[in-house]
Amino acid sequence: MEASGISTPTPEQHRSVHGARKPAFTVRFGWGPAALAGVALLCLLAGLLVLALQIKAIFSDQLKQEYTGLVLDAIGRAESARDLAGARQPLTGDSAAEPQDYRHARIALASRLASVAALVNADPAAAPRIPQRALSPDANFDDTDALLRSEAAYWRAQRDLVGADLHTRISHVARTLMVLSALIFSALVTALGMYAKRTRQLARESQRFEFAATHDALTGLPNRRQLFAMLAQTSAAAPDDPLAHTLAVLYIDLDGFKQVNDSLGHRIGDEFLIAAARRFRESIRPADIVARIGGDEFAVLVRGFSMEAELGTIAERLIACVTGTGEQMGIGFVSASIGIASFPRPIEDYRHLLAAADETMYQVKRSGKNGYAFAMPLERSRTS
Repeated sequence: MEASGISTPTPEQHRSVHGARKPAFTVRFGWGPAALAGVALLCLLAGLLVLALQIKAIFSDQLKQEYTGLVLDAIGRAESARDLAGARQPLTGDSAAEPQDYRHARIALASRLASVAALVNADPAAAPRIPQRALSPDANFDDTDALLRSEAAYWRAQRDLVGADLHTRISHVARTLMVLSALIFSALVTALGMYAKRTRQLARESQRFEFAATHDALTGLPNRRQLFAMLAQTSAAAPDDPLAHTLAVLYIDLDGFKQVNDSLGHRIGDEFLIAAARRFRESIRPADIVARIGGDEFAVLVRGFSMEAELGTIAERLIACVTGTGEQMGIGFVSASIGIASFPRPIEDYRHLLAAADETMYQVKRSGKNGYAFAMPLERSRTS
């Protein structure tokens, strides 16, 4: 019954009690959470390395752009100085001495060209070099114009190339960041999945350990420890209904069960106990609990009753469960002796219920077995 808080042991649980043969070793292939997390971590590290290289290249391109800007700015100033010198150049055929302002303009042009040459010649790249003769104040204007056009065209092309490369690298960084974000998200989801899976495994293990500590491995019934806990829990809940205060324990011992083990073997004995436990669960009320105390001894906790006659009826059903199990299995010599103790009368302390019922059960055994008796008064006992 579901209300009794008991689950029927599965065939696998029953085989585990008798030491069933272990299944053969199987090999499983597949990607587990740990492997996926490892791959994600390696991809993350690789992505971070690529990102670092791209950022380094971006800084390098930015420096190149700044350097190219400085060269183009110097070329622009040299071109302005060339235009000024050209404007101050004396007319052809003028016999007068070279004007002073024209001479100063030529010197200024040479200085501007020297600044351009210093920047261009210092560039480690294969930029077109400026020869020393082009820096003379007396250099030919045509040669100077050709030089400035050549340098300006080269450095503008460099600026465009570096700008395009910088744009490409920034796009790569953006894509890499998106991939890394996806990897980090996947790693977090995988880690959370592993944590949740481990938590569920621990919860299942905890439930199994708790069940094993409070239930009988053979029948799946609550054990003695769980029975005492249920007694304490039931007595602590004290509603206003006086009927809910009443408790009773029916202590069951199987008569002649040792002969089953001795003559038919322990396997048949275990099957008898499992079948009897199933019949006990089916015969009691939903609010009551059946437990296995140990060996061939069981106990039923009855919660809430109005008359002792109800307990007698339950005891008769339990005895019928034992005899019915024997008849079903072809074993006709097994019966049951039951001692009944109730709270708050005559037992005033619920903690003594099990002991009182146990003692009464032995009185039934001494009186002929196959019956039940109440703890007090003795004259109400009945034997079958």
